[in-house]
Amino acid sequence: MEHFTMQEMLEMQTQLQQKYKDKWEPIGPQTGGNKLLWLIAELGEVIDIVKKKGPDCIMDDAAVRHDFVEEMADVLMYFGDVMNCFGITEDELKQAYTDKFHRNMTRW
Repeated sequence: MEHFTMQEMLEMQTQLQQKYKDKWEPIGPQTGGNKLLWLIAELGEVIDIVKKKGPDCIMDDAAVRHDFVEEMADVLMYFGDVMNCFGITEDELKQAYTDKFHRNMTRW
């Protein structure tokens, strides 16, 4: 299977926003907070599956796993919207992630 990149995710989110521009609120810094709230709501749905079904079900039950992964995809979709709202590029995220990784590797 081919790797899924952040850039692909961001482009897909842009396509969705363009398709539904008359139905969804626009992407921009003014709506970034709303997108974060939707991200948190989707994360709550992920947490509900973990709480109600448990990790063993997520690993062993195909239907539960499908629902779990689908909710994780929803989280990533809103994450992509937040990135687009604030103009965060894949390179910026990679640099920040890498910097944080190195700080964490030497923290203790």
